[in-house]
Amino acid sequence: MKSDDSLNGVLLVDKGPDMTSHDVVAVARRCLNMKKIGHCGTLDPMATGMLILVIGTGTKLSDLLMSEDKEYTGTLKLGQTTNTQDREGEVLEEKPVPAFSDEEVKTAFKAFQGDFYQMPPMVSAIKINGVPLHKLARKGQEVVREPRFVRVYAHEINRVAVPEVDFRIVCSKGFYVRTYAHDIGQKLGCGAHLTDLRRTRSGHFTFKEGNHTTFDALKQGRRDEVLASMMSLYDVSKLRGA
Repeated sequence: MKSDDSLNGVLLVDKGPDMTSHDVVAVARRCLNMKKIGHCGTLDPMATGMLILVIGTGTKLSDLLMSEDKEYTGTLKLGQTTNTQDREGEVLEEKPVPAFSDEEVKTAFKAFQGDFYQMPPMVSAIKINGVPLHKLARKGQEVVREPRFVRVYAHEINRVAVPEVDFRIVCSKGFYVRTYAHDIGQKLGCGAHLTDLRRTRSGHFTFKEGNHTTFDALKQGRRDEVLASMMSLYDVSKLRGA
């Protein structure tokens, strides 16, 4: 069967856990019988939520869509620091967690709002001399990284049940939520790591009924259902106010 070159647009996928962003692209290519598919903004295997796929000439929008702000909900666990800054890593240090008041937790979060510099984690895809940091990290290597300028537009603490804290954050491109969790733990003096993460919005895109698909729909080849949820380039430009 020949590739369908008539498909051009954007597909929102609600990514499940335990899969890479590349896995989602691979099954989308099979389902839609198209090679020209990319994604905007990697989600870690642990993370769930919005993964934007760009299809056909929609790939030209990739840089533009990746540069927009993102919104996440997440959970951090106090008292444990891991080598990946999330629950999938090895515990490096454990400390007792004091009975923090809501106000103390709020103060720690407030230290990371607005504009500041963030140190990228070793498990990121940033390249040093052409090699992604996460490949070096898997070999047990740690290298000097340059801090990156980031911005937190808004944050909200949804639940404090020590040692867990649920939060929502709106942040700039290139922001590492795992590092945010780690840094808040350092600020509180007991360490922390990210245990749950879901991307709920990217730029102008939010999940609404009928406007997104799932990994299962792609994997099972439910092509008509997937195509029904795809946005045309015209739809995308209207959404972005272009």
